Amino acid sequence: MSKDRRQRRVGRRDRHHADPEATAVAKIAQPVNNLPVYELVNEEGLNKIHNASLEILSDVGIDFYDDEAQAILKQHSVRMAGDTAFFDREMIAEYVAKAPRQFTQLARNPEQNVVIGGNHVCFAPVYGPPFVVDLDRGRREATLADFRNFVKLTYQCPYLHHSGGTIVEPTDEPTHTRHLDMIYSHITYSDKPFMGSVTSAANAADSVRMAEIVFGADEIRQQPALLSLINISSPRRLDDRMLGALKVYAKANQALIITPFLFSGAMAPVGVAGTLVQLNAEALAGIVFTQMVNPGTPVVYGAFQTNIDLQSGAPVFGSPESQVALYVAGQLARKHGLPFRSGGMFASSKIADAQAAYESVMVMLPAVMARVNFVLHAAGWLEGGLAAGYEKFVMDIELLGMFHKYLQGLDLSENGLAMESLRTVPTDGHHLGTPHTMQNFRQAFHRSEFFDYNSFEQWRDEGGLTATQKANGRYKTLLRQYEAPDLDPAIDEALQAFMAQRKAEIQPEY
Repeated sequence: MSKDRRQRRVGRRDRHHADPEATAVAKIAQPVNNLPVYELVNEEGLNKIHNASLEILSDVGIDFYDDEAQAILKQHSVRMAGDTAFFDREMIAEYVAKAPRQFTQLARNPEQNVVIGGNHVCFAPVYGPPFVVDLDRGRREATLADFRNFVKLTYQCPYLHHSGGTIVEPTDEPTHTRHLDMIYSHITYSDKPFMGSVTSAANAADSVRMAEIVFGADEIRQQPALLSLINISSPRRLDDRMLGALKVYAKANQALIITPFLFSGAMAPVGVAGTLVQLNAEALAGIVFTQMVNPGTPVVYGAFQTNIDLQSGAPVFGSPESQVALYVAGQLARKHGLPFRSGGMFASSKIADAQAAYESVMVMLPAVMARVNFVLHAAGWLEGGLAAGYEKFVMDIELLGMFHKYLQGLDLSENGLAMESLRTVPTDGHHLGTPHTMQNFRQAFHRSEFFDYNSFEQWRDEGGLTATQKANGRYKTLLRQYEAPDLDPAIDEALQAFMAQRKAEIQPEY
């Protein structure tokens, strides 16, 4: 280990010993959702939606634009008419049952491994924006430096359990090789789990190879080191790029999130129930195909749904209709016995303002109540997903901390009931100094280090900053304080050699 790395490690250890709260924050675990799940429709209603989806799968069909995919479908007795696949209704449940109900994704630091499924909740940052926004420079195209900044911020946040994937699109890097730089950044600037590239089969293969260098080829066949997002090109089709990536990951036994990408009123009906019929059919088609490629491949039932504004045609995030769809999609995922992905800090707002806050909470609370297992876009989302906001990212993280506490539910233990204090505090007394309060005061209530709880006068005297202004300073402080996790130099050398080789081999697409 280098001298610099030893000094950084000692520095971190000393700070944690000096500040007990820092140690407590560092040990925050992936939460388990102890709240009762909210189910919007009864079993009869759920079956009505599912049976309509089976009708889509068997009679209307799903298109697969890939020759090998069509051959695999035919091998499993799926009827093909041109590019359109027609599934026997009876086969759907059989193939879905081959997928695990939950799985563990490996992280470079085993303490950061995450469980996907059951009652476990995993928060991951925003995915995909080509632009970034902050108070100093406004809206601009994202760069690799921005990508790395968001990886660093994610790494330092105990309330984000996953490093994510294409947090932003680094537009200053060549399109045909930028996936290598993104994967390498996740590996070197963080030790949390991360997502693979899905823009082509070749990029997916590069992602698998880099994961093999870090974890070992045999190890990732036993437990996945990659969790990758496969979007259905709604309505009712899987294109060659998504299918190419899907096949690579499934053959390597890497986990996949099969997600229809639906805007009600555009790629799906204006009726929310009709949208759910389509969503369920498309998700099941992708999940069934994945199990045909490699039975037992970990899959997540995904739902990305909102509606368009029928006057302007613009997507609307945080709408009440989309939250109704989220609740029922969660019920469908549980009906199939699969982990569920949905939700996020969605906002149509262009900046981190009140609209962004209201819209984000409008999505995140239903995501928690619907027991979403993997919450992508849990921090940073702005402008309908076109931009990632630095200040928004920091403020979203504060809300995630609150949700960690909320997910614990009600403590009915002896300590939670606090009967000793209730018996001993007189009617003219208080609970401020009781042994029970002193024993529990650090963890009894969630306390944000960011939100202002002081008096008006103190807030004014300290500068009268808005939350966005405070967030601007906060993200800069975090980036200044950032220290990279240790990485085996031999692994780093192997990764860089592979990247250099692939960058020399890959030809740009014109």
